[in-house]
Amino acid sequence: MEVLMPEPQIYVERTLAIIKPDVIDKEEEIEDVILRSGFRILQKRKLQLSPEQCSNFYAEQFGKMFFPNLTAYMSSGPIVAMVLARNCAVSYWKEMLGPSNSLRARITHPHSLRALYGTDELRNGLHGSVSTSSAEKEIRFIFPEAILEPLPTGQRARDYLNLYVKPTLLAGLTALCKEKPAEPMIWLADWLIEHNPNKPKLQYRVSQQEPQQ
Repeated sequence: MEVLMPEPQIYVERTLAIIKPDVIDKEEEIEDVILRSGFRILQKRKLQLSPEQCSNFYAEQFGKMFFPNLTAYMSSGPIVAMVLARNCAVSYWKEMLGPSNSLRARITHPHSLRALYGTDELRNGLHGSVSTSSAEKEIRFIFPEAILEPLPTGQRARDYLNLYVKPTLLAGLTALCKEKPAEPMIWLADWLIEHNPNKPKLQYRVSQQEPQQ
């Protein structure tokens, strides 16, 4: 007998990209470069972070001389955050960005994005996650509703079910009881698809809502 094997599950790596306040007017131009480089933009959000939120986001840099200037720079205006996906997304995006110091990038990597859009060591125009673990942490900071692989287990899974799945399912069942459709299972399935809390949403308006970690 022929044994039917399940289709392989392909893990697509994700990374966080941020267009910083001083180059936000180049948003469309930069997005075009991203898409032509083989990335998919899974989620996108335009927002403005407070100095406190920037301090939390760059917590690993706390104590360094440039930290106050960094938080002031990143909170000085709106940013555009994007979740990018492709094979080896973290390393490809880091390669496209070039060195963090834009002045050095112009010498060593003249075609990199920071060489093209950055100003100096601090105002380098764009952000990218330095590792897959940093990418997961940063994506959850900016997009707290995102589902990242591998899927959570244990207490993290229970927290996720209580926060997102149970409230959505309860709302769907309540709506089903009120509607009383002829085909309840099909109706509920359509309702859940429409009200999926993890459906990627493009947000172009500036949001002052504090991200949750």
